[in-house]
Formats: sequence, C-alpha cells, structure tokens
Amino acid sequence: MQADPTPSRPPAFLFMGDLVIVARQARLISEARRRGLAPLLVVTPHTRPERLAACQGDPRHPLSALAEVVSVPDATTDHVLPGIQPLLQRYDVRGVICIGDFFVEPAGITAHCLGLPGPGAGASRMARNKVLQRTALPDLSPAWQVVTPEQRDTFDPGPVTFPVVVKPAGRFSSLGVHRVDDGDRLKSVLREYEPGELVLIEQLVEGPEFSVESLVQRGEILWQGVTAKRTNERLGSSFTEMGHTSPAVLSDADEKLLHQANAEVLGRIGFADGISHVEFRLSAGVPVLMEAATRLPGGAITFLWELATGEPLEPVMVDLALGRAVRYPRPRRRATQAYFDHPTGRLRDVVSTGPEVHWVERDDRWPVPRPVPADAPAGARSVLVTQQPHALLGPQIDGEQRSGSILFDAPLDEPHEALADRFLAEVTVVVDTDGIRRDGSSS
Repeated sequence: MQADPTPSRPPAFLFMGDLVIVARQARLISEARRRGLAPLLVVTPHTRPERLAACQGDPRHPLSALAEVVSVPDATTDHVLPGIQPLLQRYDVRGVICIGDFFVEPAGITAHCLGLPGPGAGASRMARNKVLQRTALPDLSPAWQVVTPEQRDTFDPGPVTFPVVVKPAGRFSSLGVHRVDDGDRLKSVLREYEPGELVLIEQLVEGPEFSVESLVQRGEILWQGVTAKRTNERLGSSFTEMGHTSPAVLSDADEKLLHQANAEVLGRIGFADGISHVEFRLSAGVPVLMEAATRLPGGAITFLWELATGEPLEPVMVDLALGRAVRYPRPRRRATQAYFDHPTGRLRDVVSTGPEVHWVERDDRWPVPRPVPADAPAGARSVLVTQQPHALLGPQIDGEQRSGSILFDAPLDEPHEALADRFLAEVTVVVDTDGIRRDGSSS
C-alpha cells in the first residue's frame, strides 16, 4: 500500500534521464538541492552504473548532490511507474522534470498522477509519437502518410509525389530520417527500419528550419525565443543538425509568425507547464510543423540562451515544475553552437587554438557557461567533444555521429555568419587512419 503523506517524508524532486544528458544539465540537480529538495534520478541501462557512481563519489561533481538513483529496464510508463513506487513511499515528491528524450512520456504522466505541474499527460504522449502530432495538427503539418510494419513489403510508391522525407515515428536526433527522391529508393529505405516501427512519409518542406523554445505556466506562454538551425541536408539525404543560433536572425514579421504557430501548437496539444521545444520550417512565409517536444531543447541550446540572455534556464525550469512564479529576460547577445567537420578515422585528439576543449562524453562533465556583458566583443567560449577517445568518425548522418562543436557569442547587431567560419578554424580534429577503409569502416 502507498504510504500516507506525512511530514516525516523529506521533500524531494524527481528527475528522469540518462547520464549522457543529465551530465549536460547537471545544474538542475544543484538547483533542486539549493531549494532544500532531495534530488532523485531515474535512469535506464543506457547509463553505466560505474560511470554514474564515479560522478556521485566526486564531491566536486554536481551529480554528487543526488540523494538516490533508481534504474528501470526501459523508459516507458509501464516500467517507470512501478520502479518509482519505493521513492514515492520514502519521499514527498514536489516536482518532476524529464531531462532528454527518453522519459518524456513517463515524466509527464508521473507529474499528472501526482497532481504536480507538468506538460500534461496528453501532451507528453503526443510528444513521443509523430503520428499523434500529425493527426492532431494536420493543418500545420506537411502532407503525410503512415506506413505500418505490415505494409512495408507491399507498399506502392506510385502515388507518392517526390521528393519526400521518410522518418520513424518514435525516434529522435534525426536518427533514421532520410530524403528520398524516387520509388526504388523509397522501397529500399522502408526495408531498413526495425520490424515493429511505424514510419512516416512526408512531403519535403523547403525553407529554413527553426525551433521555438517556450516557458509555459498553466497554459500561458511567459517567454519564447526562436533558435535557427543549420543542417547538412544539402550534402546528401540526411538532416543532421550542424548548428544552432539563439536568437535567430529574423524579421519581426517572421518572428511573429513563428511565435503564433508555436502558441497554436502548444494550445492544441494541451501543454500546461514547463519548457517546450517546437520545430518548424518557414516555407514561403508559412510555418510548417516538423516536431513538437515537451522537454528542454537538445544540443547546447540551453547554454546558448544563457549566453544570449545572461541568465541560466535551469532555475526557471525547476521553479516551473514547482508551480512558482518565474521570469526570464530578453536576449541581449546572439550565441551559436557550430558543429565541426572531421576526417574519417579513429578520434585521437581535438586541438583548439582558442577556448578550452572539454571532453564532455568522456568526463561526464560540461562547462558552466559564463555570460559576458552585452557589448563585449565576439568570442568563442568552449569546445565540446561529444565522442569518446578512439571512436570511429565517419559521415555525420545523424546526431550521434557528430564529433563536437564550438560555442561562441557576439553582440546582437554583429554579422554572424562569418564568425562561425572564424571560430571553427580554431579547432582541429586529429584522427588515426590506420586500418580504416575508404568508406569509413574499420578493417
């Protein structure tokens, strides 16, 4: 039986996310502890216990503030809700936050079950399923159709108007997303997906891509900012994100269009409380929905907004989950994360003639952004390596194949495009090519 609420249970905050993402947003843990709440964490087997234990055992690491960690077999509601029952019996959980993609649905449903602020059970479910998003928002979406696992072998590409984008309904980080230009290639791509996966075929939408990050409380948008995305789609058939700029360089009219479309999406999926990340393409002056996410943004976008506004997002996220009043300032600088190219081979080193290099994947520790005055000259702030040493580097066909990036910021009125080339030139990726075939595979 569930324990009755009693004053003897210590107040706590429940986080859900695996180490690779939690390490990036570790200040969430510190912020919970600063508010007198015991930070609790739910992970999956994707988190290696020995690596997490090393972080917890290092008093200098922010994850040393964790009170308890629970591992569940998978990031599904059916696994998470039973897995957290012992925590709910021992602690008075006051807030719930999902860190990353995996736990979006169970985190939202847990908050709903506990009567706590959160995105909402329905919004959280939609955010992990593109078929639900397309069904709920057809007028904001590209033309699309769904292909079930049973339909793949007999699917007729004849009626399809090419080019199209083929994507799995439940993945993330551009995993499994392909541009397809003809029927033969479409049939081939459909055979590549996992046996049980639903697949979407969508009309290709031309135009620049953006995300809108929002802070929402009781369904009211308190703050929203637009981030520009740069992908490598012109180089092949993939859509890997290779750069983010916050805030995007936009006309007032286009920014208003994106804000209005974002508000429409969040209202119709019933997003209630927290931070959201909704992606659009602006095609011939019309925002077209790519994906709606009821979570914090990926990459280093939270760091970009901190460099741009001068204030971190983590305290605001915690307060939103606790139902407290929040505020967040307008940007007074422009910040960019630019991913670097790399040669094919095994990663030996990343050398920078500019800012310090941080091996965030190896060390499970991300640098804390340090905003500068609004009128400070443009400058690079840090180099982030997101691969392990000796990892095999090849084509960057999805987000997991990128090797790293550089963060920089500049005054709002300074031209930005040339800065990316300037700061990327400060970084060299060093690889070993012995035993590497020309196609990038290992012999």
